[in-house]
Amino acid sequence: MKTNFKTRFLKLFAWSSLSFVVLFAFRLVYGYLEIDISNTGGNHNNFFGSLENTRKNYASEKKMMNNTNVQEQANMASSQKFEKTASIQTKSSEFEKDEKNIKNKTKEFNAVIQYEQNLGQKGNRQVHLLIGVNPNTFDAFYAEVQKIGLVKSMQITKVDKTNEYKHLNAKKASLEKTLQSLLELKSRAGQITDFVSLHDKILDIERQLQELGVELGNFDVENEFCTVKFSLYEGETQKNISFIHRVKVALEWTIKYFAVLMFSVVLLGIAVFILLLVIDKFNIIRAINSKINE
Repeated sequence: MKTNFKTRFLKLFAWSSLSFVVLFAFRLVYGYLEIDISNTGGNHNNFFGSLENTRKNYASEKKMMNNTNVQEQANMASSQKFEKTASIQTKSSEFEKDEKNIKNKTKEFNAVIQYEQNLGQKGNRQVHLLIGVNPNTFDAFYAEVQKIGLVKSMQITKVDKTNEYKHLNAKKASLEKTLQSLLELKSRAGQITDFVSLHDKILDIERQLQELGVELGNFDVENEFCTVKFSLYEGETQKNISFIHRVKVALEWTIKYFAVLMFSVVLLGIAVFILLLVIDKFNIIRAINSKINE
């Protein structure tokens, strides 16, 4: 009897110890794999998206062909347009230093700060910069700014704008022809009301041409830039967690949930035991009834 009890106790202790070790190992591994998503930007991603009328930057895809002359190469380069945008969100515990650093990097790469927005008070400040970067130095600049603060998110998007550029040029050519025709009509004789209506149409065409000129101006070779949307947030950067601290947290968690698990097992065992007693009692009652009926 004592031997059976001792054997059962050792088996129960072994299974309990194994369960404790498994829970502890699970929590320790989870601590290393856990991803901190508390400060990854949230609504910050929409900051530049909520802005309207910010300058658009476009660049030319310069592909050189061996079998084409210089003029054909120039035409090819000017007809292939794209928009390339990098978005970087970074957090810094040395806000003023890193803000100065990003502006120095901008000057170093001959880039242009096209938009700047400063928000918040000391301890919770933000600065958002829209930077125009020369396409030839875009990749190098993008790599350098990733060294500022602790990068929380980053991405690059490239959108082909060739068809849009051709559409704008076609629209411009069409408007210029229309304007030329209206100007020729203006030189002919007619009623005053017709001249007033004609004058209004000419003004409307000229207004559309001016707007097109502004849009096409963004595609000019001398205005070619790629865009870097840089957001710097003030706050404590993530620190490396020591192994001892991870063990402490894992141990506390394991003790808590191991106790809950054991308590649940005991309650379940008691519930099953009571259920068996009830079933057994019903069986006894049923057996007595059967004998009485006989």
